[in-house]
Amino acid sequence: MPSRREDLLSPADRERLRGLRRMKAVALVALGVMAIAFVVAFWLQTRLPWLGYVRAAAEGGMVGALADWFAVTALFRRPLGLPIPHTAIIPTRKDEIGRTLGEFVETNFLSAEVVRTKLAETSIAARLGSWLRDPPHAQRVVAEGSTIAAAVLRALSDDDVRDLIADLAREHLVELEWGTPAGAWLERIVQSRAHRGAVDLAVDSIAGWLENNAAAFRGLLSRRLPSWVPRMAHRFVDEAAYNEALKFVHAVQADPDHPARRAIDGYLARLAENLQHDAATRGRLENAKGALFDSPRVGALASEAWDTAKTGLLTALADRDSGLRRRAAEAIADLGARLASEKALQDRVDGWTTDAAVFLVDRYRHDIASIITDTVERWDPAETTEKIELMVGRDLQYIRLNGTVVGALAGLAIFAIANAVIPA
Repeated sequence: MPSRREDLLSPADRERLRGLRRMKAVALVALGVMAIAFVVAFWLQTRLPWLGYVRAAAEGGMVGALADWFAVTALFRRPLGLPIPHTAIIPTRKDEIGRTLGEFVETNFLSAEVVRTKLAETSIAARLGSWLRDPPHAQRVVAEGSTIAAAVLRALSDDDVRDLIADLAREHLVELEWGTPAGAWLERIVQSRAHRGAVDLAVDSIAGWLENNAAAFRGLLSRRLPSWVPRMAHRFVDEAAYNEALKFVHAVQADPDHPARRAIDGYLARLAENLQHDAATRGRLENAKGALFDSPRVGALASEAWDTAKTGLLTALADRDSGLRRRAAEAIADLGARLASEKALQDRVDGWTTDAAVFLVDRYRHDIASIITDTVERWDPAETTEKIELMVGRDLQYIRLNGTVVGALAGLAIFAIANAVIPA
C-alpha cells in the first residue's frame, strides 16, 4: 500500500495487509512458475515432444494469470499506470458506488416489510424481560440512567429552569381564571357535605387548644376594664370569657346542627355562588392570586425549591445505595419479570416496538441510507481504494491464483484435443 504508512494502520488492518501481501506473493510465484515452465518446455520440446503439453499448459496458465491480474488490478488502479478505459473503477466511481450501495441498503434492508417480518420473528419483550429481571442487569440500567440524568441536571441552567417554572406557573396557574372553577368545586363540596370533616377537625383543634391554654385568657378582657374595677372582678371576667368560649366550642362539637355550623355552611354556599356569578368576588380572588404569585418571596421560594430538589436528586443519583436508585432497580426488575412471564404484556410491547420501528423506517429510511452515501462521498479516493483493497484484496488474489490453474488446465485441454482431432 504505497500511499499509506503501515504504522498508521490499526492492528486489524496491519494483519489484513500482511495477508494481502502474502497472497500477492503466492499469485506472483504461480505466474513465475508458469513462465519458467513455458521457457523450459519451449526450449526442449523439439527433443522431448511430450513437453508440448507442458508448454500449452504453461501458456494457458500465464494468459489466465495475466488476465486475472489485469481484472483485479483494474478495480483499484490503472494497470501499469496506463490510461486504459474502465480501469481504476473504485477511485473513479467512488461516489456512484456509494449511492448504489445506499440505494441497495434502503431497498433491501430498510423496507417496512423486511423490518416487520424480522421483528415478528424476534421475541423482543421476552428477551428484554429475561435480561432486566436479573438484579445486576437492573442495577446496571439504573446506574447508566443515573449517570445520564445527573449529566442532564448539571447541564441545565438554573436560571433557565427557574424561568421555565415561572412561565409554566404563569401559563397554567396565574393566567387561568380561578373564580368560576373554584366556585363550582366549592359548591360540590358543600352539597356533598364533604367540608364537615374539615369543620370537625377545626373545632376539635380549637377545643384542644382552649383546654390546654387557659392561661392565655388571663388579661385578655380584663386589661380593657377601667382601672377602678377591683382585681377580683378582673379575674372573674377572664374566667367567664374562657368558660363561655370553652362551652361554645363544646356545644359546636356536640351538636351537628349547631347554628355556628349552619352559619359556616351558609357562608361557604354564598362564597361558592359569588365565585361563580359575582364579578366583584372573582376580581378580589384574581387580585389576591396575582399578588401572591408576583410576590418576591414566592419567587424566592420557588428558586429555593428547585435548588433543593436538584441537590437532592444529584445526591440520590450519585449514591448507589440511595432509596431512589434501589427502588428504581426493584421497579425495573419487577417490570422485567412481568415482561418475561406475561404473554399479553409481551404481545403489547412487541406490537408497540414493531409499529415504532416500522414508522421510523418508513419516515427516515432515506436519511439512514444517505449516511452510507454521504460517508463514501467524503472519503478520499485513494483512501477508499486502500480501505476496500484491505478488506477484500486478499480474497481477490485467489482469483489470480485460480486463473493461473484454470488457464493451465484449459491450455492443456485445448492442446490435447487439437492433437487428437487435427491430424499432424
